Amino acid sequence: MFSALGRSTHRGRIWVLLATGAFIVFAALWGTGLFGAVSDGGFEDPDAESTRATEVIEEELGHDAVDVVAVYRSDDLTVDDPEFAEEVQDVLDRLSDDRVASVTSYLDPDLGELQRGALVSEDRHAVYVPLTLEGEDRAERMESFEAIADDLEAETLTTRVGGSLAIESELSEQAESDVVRAELISLPLLLVLLVVIFGGVVAALMPLAVGGLAVLGAMVLLRALTQVTEVSVFAVNVATILGLGLAIDYGLFLVSRFREEMRRTGDVAAAVPVTLATAGRTVAFSGVTVLIAFAGLLFFPQPILRSIGLGGIAVVVFDLIAALVVLPALLSVVGRRIDALRLPLFGRRRSGADADDRVGGWSRLAHSVMRRPVLYLLTVAAVLVAFASALTSLDVGTTDQRYLPADAESRQATEILEEDFPAGGTGQIDVVVTGEVDQADLAAFAEELADLDGSEGAQLVRAEGEAAHLTVAYEGEIDDDSTADLVRAVRDADAPEGAEEVLVGGAAAQQLDNVDAIVETVPTTLLFVSLSTLVLLFLAFGSVVLPLKAVVMGFLSLGASLGVVIWGFQEGHLADLLGFDAVGTIDPTYLVLIIIVAFGLAMDYELFLLSRVREEYLATGDNTHSVAVGLQRTGRIITSAALLLIVVLVAMGASGLLFLKIIGIGLAMAVVVDATLVRALLVPATMRLLGGANWWLPRPLRWLHDRVGITESEENPRERQEREAEETGARVGS
Repeated sequence: MFSALGRSTHRGRIWVLLATGAFIVFAALWGTGLFGAVSDGGFEDPDAESTRATEVIEEELGHDAVDVVAVYRSDDLTVDDPEFAEEVQDVLDRLSDDRVASVTSYLDPDLGELQRGALVSEDRHAVYVPLTLEGEDRAERMESFEAIADDLEAETLTTRVGGSLAIESELSEQAESDVVRAELISLPLLLVLLVVIFGGVVAALMPLAVGGLAVLGAMVLLRALTQVTEVSVFAVNVATILGLGLAIDYGLFLVSRFREEMRRTGDVAAAVPVTLATAGRTVAFSGVTVLIAFAGLLFFPQPILRSIGLGGIAVVVFDLIAALVVLPALLSVVGRRIDALRLPLFGRRRSGADADDRVGGWSRLAHSVMRRPVLYLLTVAAVLVAFASALTSLDVGTTDQRYLPADAESRQATEILEEDFPAGGTGQIDVVVTGEVDQADLAAFAEELADLDGSEGAQLVRAEGEAAHLTVAYEGEIDDDSTADLVRAVRDADAPEGAEEVLVGGAAAQQLDNVDAIVETVPTTLLFVSLSTLVLLFLAFGSVVLPLKAVVMGFLSLGASLGVVIWGFQEGHLADLLGFDAVGTIDPTYLVLIIIVAFGLAMDYELFLLSRVREEYLATGDNTHSVAVGLQRTGRIITSAALLLIVVLVAMGASGLLFLKIIGIGLAMAVVVDATLVRALLVPATMRLLGGANWWLPRPLRWLHDRVGITESEENPRERQEREAEETGARVGS
């Protein structure tokens, strides 16, 4: 299969490259419109009680929630000065009625003293103006906000615009700019590292070309997805940056094997099929493992996770097309010139087929581990378990203004409201009552809610027809334990007489529902990903033991990586180093993403190592020798691939947004742990202890593997010896 693909790609290399060129033009014209078609939200569970509460309020009573808050401050003037009042009024006068449904100002003569006082800061040098925007849904209201954003700026007063839409907009805009910046920073660094790894410019450009093509392809596929489903802008951020890293990894493996085959045979037409039959086969299996991991995100109800799953699948599909079709065509054209423009410093480096498998540093490390496998196994396992112990202190929270940099305008607006205004630190829980309930019973229900522990008061906001909206006030953050307890208490309260349904919503309830949905879905996702990966690894290796070992090690590595994320970000031990303010909680959305992607990457490196080990084992039947040779032949490549991916992820983690820091640095840490402790130490130790059991396959499963496994790259010992003898004779004769 893969050999045939290599031969056909080599023969049609010109057509493949011409089609690629046409696609690049199309992608540059159409795919770059992706960011205008994506969604800014998607964190909520559409079937959750909190979501239904919001829908009932808007459908039965109309949208009246505060979408945006504008804060105006002067160090010199007070709100009582005419100049201050005139400037605020000028802002209000230029707001479009088509975009603003309602606005409340301290200048409104109909306001009572209590309401007016709540809008003025305690030092009387600032006011805030809450706005409700026009729009049938959140997307339309976001358009309204973007249309009036500039009009909210006062001429001389310091202006800070906050509120849910402003926070969401700023998170989205900064995420877009930070990911572009990460790619611009990482690409030159990747080129330098690839030149060092390959020792030449031409070879270094090959994986980079695959990476650039993959990013363009990802944008096209993601924009196509926006035509049929909601795609979060955050999914685009994550998918494109990971697509770049994976594409460069795949390109590195294929180019390395192609150079090895070219040194061995010198025949381009022969090297391309062999490259695809070996490294290409492994890349294909690796890509499918990552696809399986991303598919696990489709079980979650939150649109952001589902769209990341769809985006990840789309990106990996294009990564595989670029690596298995476009890159072989490019290598067929470059041919012997793959080693052109070599740097003198690296000109004599030995690698691949020219290296001695028995004396390399990686081989010596493998033999050292396998001489003392129990010691290495226990030591590394103890380290990983120690890292994972931080999981016991996990405290989940939500993404809000605290995930923005300290100088972000919407974060500053929120902090000013909390610190300078009388009721600034008060949030509210929405309660919707449907059915025929009279006013007296609603009033009694509000009094009952006001008496709950943690409640700062409750009131009936509106009642029309068979729907009523009440609010319960609370102090503190929406993800505080006390707030969650209050939400549960409100939900447990006895419904008023005549009520058909009581729904509890608002940001705090949404946070609680979001966590519950994730906790309920994680077991299903992990079961699907684990079982699918086991089946795939069985097809790849023809073993029962190796897939089980790989999955267990993957989760052990994953636990250690998550522990470091919690220790560093939730508890704030990395705050000074990475420049962020610790929130004290961590959004489980990002932990799920790290789990899925990190597991896929762990299986990625496992496949590259064990595929080479298996290739040697089929030729020699010597387990210990095969592990040493496999590690020697892949150790440097896997380490290089990990380093390249770490560069991309750290560039992503350099963002000013906390959630991009968590994802970037968290995944980078997972790659470090997996490529060093697990792949270089734990795998050789366990394979030495298992010995021949690594390759155990019961007879019925052997029959199954012989029929459905992909084995075209295998050689038995006699075939390998005959081939090597023929090649040696050919070199001597020449």
